[in-house]
Amino acid sequence: MTSSEPTTLTGGCLCGGVRYQIIGPRRDIINCHCENCRRTHGHIAAYTSVRKSDLDLTNEQTLQWYHDESPDTWRGFCNRCGASLFWDARDGRDKMSVAAGSLDDSGELQTIGHVFVSEAGQYYEISDGLPQFETGNDGVLEDDSSS
Repeated sequence: MTSSEPTTLTGGCLCGGVRYQIIGPRRDIINCHCENCRRTHGHIAAYTSVRKSDLDLTNEQTLQWYHDESPDTWRGFCNRCGASLFWDARDGRDKMSVAAGSLDDSGELQTIGHVFVSEAGQYYEISDGLPQFETGNDGVLEDDSSS
């Protein structure tokens, strides 16, 4: 469930104040339906995950971090255009989530499932047939080979 092709992926925010590149393997995309992600993104959040050491911030001029106390996480966004870019648990994990919509080209990444569907908005249905988890996926959708 991890894309390990050697291709470097690039991305950033709408205004260009934040730019990054992902050099190593990345997890396929998981859609999060939790209330915090929906409020942050204006709808569900689609995230890939990468080792922090494989994420190179090539321009972080307008990058700002918001501490989300429930759960204890940090969300990286552009303080100029408002784009939501990163989700970081900062609990000792070596991985960080990157908003799939901020990628210039998603390469071979594919959506593999949905988490926190118990908090999904009432205005939409999840009908793509992918695995759904009421809360987190407890690692079921993770591939430890990218750790």
